[in-house]
Amino acid sequence: MASDIAVIGLGVMGRNIALNLADHGYQVTVYNRSPQKTQDTMQLVSAGQQVVAVETLSRLCESLNSPRIIFLMLTAGPAVDAVIEELLPLLDKGDVIIDGGNSNFHDSQRRWERLSQIGILFLGVGVSGGEEGARYGPSIMPGGDSAAWPLVKPMLQAIAARSEDGEICCQWVGEGGAGHYVKMIHNGIEYGDMQLIAESWQLMQSLGLADPHIAQTFGNWNKGVLESYLIEITAAILQVKDADGRLRVHSILDSAGQKGTGRWTAIDSLQLGAPLTLISEAVYARMLSAIKSQRVRAAAQRGRQPVAFEGDQAAAINDLEQALYAAKIISYAQGFMQMRMAAEEYGWKLEYGNISMLWRAGCIIRSRFLKHIKQAFDRQPDLENLLLDDFFAETLREAEAGWRNSCILGIQQAASMPAMTSALSFYDGYHSATLSANLIQAQRDYFGAHTYHRVDQPEKMVFHTRWLQNAEEEQIHD
Repeated sequence: MASDIAVIGLGVMGRNIALNLADHGYQVTVYNRSPQKTQDTMQLVSAGQQVVAVETLSRLCESLNSPRIIFLMLTAGPAVDAVIEELLPLLDKGDVIIDGGNSNFHDSQRRWERLSQIGILFLGVGVSGGEEGARYGPSIMPGGDSAAWPLVKPMLQAIAARSEDGEICCQWVGEGGAGHYVKMIHNGIEYGDMQLIAESWQLMQSLGLADPHIAQTFGNWNKGVLESYLIEITAAILQVKDADGRLRVHSILDSAGQKGTGRWTAIDSLQLGAPLTLISEAVYARMLSAIKSQRVRAAAQRGRQPVAFEGDQAAAINDLEQALYAAKIISYAQGFMQMRMAAEEYGWKLEYGNISMLWRAGCIIRSRFLKHIKQAFDRQPDLENLLLDDFFAETLREAEAGWRNSCILGIQQAASMPAMTSALSFYDGYHSATLSANLIQAQRDYFGAHTYHRVDQPEKMVFHTRWLQNAEEEQIHD
């Protein structure tokens, strides 16, 4: 009996995707360059699951129904290209290659363009949810060759997560690199959410709150508007102790790692001209955390002692809840703004409300308030920014006072809060009809004759001032 699909790459994610497919009645062929990982996977196969192990790619291709569907779960980068090259001589036109790793969307775009020319259907599929999600239901963001979607849709939707109301967290995103782009934005928002939570935790510590009180606060927050996977696991983490009774988290080195997707999001924002301030600050915060030895020396040099908080702790916590919720909204608003700009740049037709629904279950950033994003785009499909939606505008107005208080308190307590404060700066800038950029434009014109427009003249008219010659102004004709 031929297999329905093959999985290449049997690390934690690949192995669990294969077992998830087998759970849903599909016969799966598995292969890994290292035979030991194949053996480890086969030991996890239970009765009733149809999983076939092979030792070569040629045997893998021979084992599959036509059209062949091959799911790559490999480390992003050259390894994906290398395996694709090995597969091509063994495939026929109409066969499907799925890249389910954390690939850069530019690579997915390139692979889609190249493979489409030789008749191979390529999909770049974002998969989120970690080890548990891959095994029991991840959020899946498929993009690439639209002709491949009907062939794989039943499989991918069968293994995907489902929201509480039964929505399948796997829907078509768009052609080319769109699937991996949406996954990249997901990961950037994940960076922002994690940084905001960490900053909130740090501020609570500076207020003198005991560890059990802080854990309970996160637990309480998870019952309200902040309900989300990351808040839930934070409450759990802050209750785990070492043998000596000290919280485990206090024994973990404060140097955060990163695999690059958050950095890709920030780099792409610069290339598109998208003001992705919060997520970029979250990426920079991880970089700052990595220079631990320098920070230790600088702290000793500064010699500043912690300032005891003498205010109302309960009021400060209430403010902080509002601040975290408001900043979280900014993070998503910036992420969706960047997706809209990318869609224009790369010619994609993204359904933003549907994308928010893909993240309601199975993924790391799943949270209660994603339904409000869907409702916002249902009300106005061409919505330029979530901050222009009535629900989010009113929510931020209500949270603004607590948000400002928390940022002020963070500064007073010397608690580093780059994501929280940059979110507030973006909010203020976005809601300012007039910014200080006119002075910057005057400076540019002064030293570089870069010209400018006037507020009292049509935008097509361009001017330059001879700043060193009696400030004479002249109109420049394009």
